[in-house]
Amino acid sequence: MYKNRRPNAFRLLAAASLLTLSACASNPPVQEMSDARQAIQAAITAGAEEYAELALKDARRFLADAEANLNRKAYNGAKNDAREAKRWAEVAINTAVEAAGTEQH
Repeated sequence: MYKNRRPNAFRLLAAASLLTLSACASNPPVQEMSDARQAIQAAITAGAEEYAELALKDARRFLADAEANLNRKAYNGAKNDAREAKRWAEVAINTAVEAAGTEQH
């Protein structure tokens, strides 16, 4: 009689654990995605297509990866990729501003 209760108790514990984990699932990284897109647009405005092509390419690649992760609901991966996209966009901005300033002198 007690033997049958153990598997049920185990199943109940497993189900409760899964519910707890799903409740802790991360949210979509809306702010990080927005920040990355804005940084890429700022890089383009700063002249990154001309002066920082490789950094801009990396930023766009990371943003594409973030969007793919977002579509798969892999929110932690999306957040990390969006942050990398923003970081590379900032590199592109700095490179473009520096190169444009050097070219004017």
